[in-house]
Amino acid sequence: MNPWDERFAGEGFAYGTGPSRWLVEQAHRIPPGLPVLALGEGEGRNAVFLAGRGLEVEAVDGSPVGLAKAQRLASSRGLPLRTTVAELADHVAAPGRFGAVVLVFLHLPPGLRATVHARAAAALAPDGVVVLEAFTPRKLSFTSGGPRQLDMLYDRETIRGDFPGVEWDILEETEVHLDEGPLHQGRASLLRGLGRKMG
Repeated sequence: MNPWDERFAGEGFAYGTGPSRWLVEQAHRIPPGLPVLALGEGEGRNAVFLAGRGLEVEAVDGSPVGLAKAQRLASSRGLPLRTTVAELADHVAAPGRFGAVVLVFLHLPPGLRATVHARAAAALAPDGVVVLEAFTPRKLSFTSGGPRQLDMLYDRETIRGDFPGVEWDILEETEVHLDEGPLHQGRASLLRGLGRKMG
């Protein structure tokens, strides 16, 4: 069993069943009529929220245990949800197909991060949006969750470099109080972004 399967194996939801507050604030910016790609979606809280807004959502994660819980959460709300079990190192989405890519607390080592972000950008249709939320290096001063390795934490320069074809309407570092299930609790330093693919 991989570490994420172990993390998601309990009855409860590691990060709760409610969506990211940042995603809730930005969801109206997602263009209708095209599907949404949610990468590293785990137990599905954000994908299910978007499905509840009438969007077609594909949730991708390397943990079958997490995605099984995502399906149960969607079913409990009478919502359709497409899930794909895949390691992000191997997953390549159809180019130009998606109206939005959602990257909420998807922390990856530098080489893989750049590859996954480039593929995410390629998957966007013109004017498609990126909704991103991640921990910054300043989070190492807090105990609210997330990776403890500096090279897996993100800043604005890193994200701008990973998405050269995306214009960021918002890309800001902020401190918030997280209350998202047992594993995201307390003060946190976050990078929050809303970007649009040009052309």
